[in-house]
Amino acid sequence: MAEIHFSVLDLLGMNLEKTNELHLHCIGGRKGLVRLISTADLNRPGLALSGFFESFGEDRVQVFGQGEAAYVRKLVREGSIDSIRRFMAFKVPCCVFTHGLTPEELFIEEAEKNSCPVLQTSLSTSEFSARFMRVIANLFAPHKAVHGVLVEVYGQGILIQGDSGVGKSETALELIERGHRLVADDVVEIRCVSGNLLIGSGANKIIGHHMEIRGLGIINVTHLFGVGAIRDRKQIQMVVQLEEWDETKSYDRIGTEDQMIDILGVSIPRLDIPVKSGRNIPIIIETAAMNERLKQMGYNAAVEFNQNIMKWMESNNAKSVYFGREDII
Repeated sequence: MAEIHFSVLDLLGMNLEKTNELHLHCIGGRKGLVRLISTADLNRPGLALSGFFESFGEDRVQVFGQGEAAYVRKLVREGSIDSIRRFMAFKVPCCVFTHGLTPEELFIEEAEKNSCPVLQTSLSTSEFSARFMRVIANLFAPHKAVHGVLVEVYGQGILIQGDSGVGKSETALELIERGHRLVADDVVEIRCVSGNLLIGSGANKIIGHHMEIRGLGIINVTHLFGVGAIRDRKQIQMVVQLEEWDETKSYDRIGTEDQMIDILGVSIPRLDIPVKSGRNIPIIIETAAMNERLKQMGYNAAVEFNQNIMKWMESNNAKSVYFGREDII
């Protein structure tokens, strides 16, 4: 995975949704806007401002809430600015003042001398922290691009994979026509968020929600089926592998043992579906999605079926059928 170079200037220029908008603007230290942000973690510099720099998180964005801003005013008022100067000597990515607070002029002067960007946001400290970590954690999350089609079927994010020409896009198109939603076709970008969630989206936002159908060409799913037939991202909860029917291969007919696949360190269910004439693959995928939802709710049909068979075999009735009644003592 390529190293990410994300600067404070990139942070200011991000085009975010309303629920993630950070409302940031620069009020000082513009020369330092090229400084890189290397982690999604934040730091409240109260201890550093008091002169304690042991284990100081200098690589993190520094957040100044009402308490920190008040302490800066106290230091400036008392003329105790040595800790501010020592703080500015560290190459912190930037300082963010929340609640629309403006720092003392002396603080801005020290920031200018050290080319330390000072940003301001109208958001509260807790709201800014939540939004920042949500946005940046997604940016720095482990990610990879895979070939396939991502669809949402009955609320389940299903990644359809298989060799070229096996019918992935045609299967997805049938699912869309049946009322399900397309997330991405051809190339799916997967990010591992919070260490255990796989979030899939289109790798190219410009050509997103277009599909290539052999013999038909490129179609725009949004225009053909409406905005209700698409979504921008979805958690991947199952992988469906389409493959040509192989007469020599033994396919699972009961399903008591779940197959799993590892993606970016996260294990999710995998279902191998053989394709041949007469098999309705979209209906099979719909059934698989509903069955997976039942499993998440604690019900496993294959396990229940197996348990019922075992109970039947252990009963006197089963013994009578198997041995013949004359063999029963």
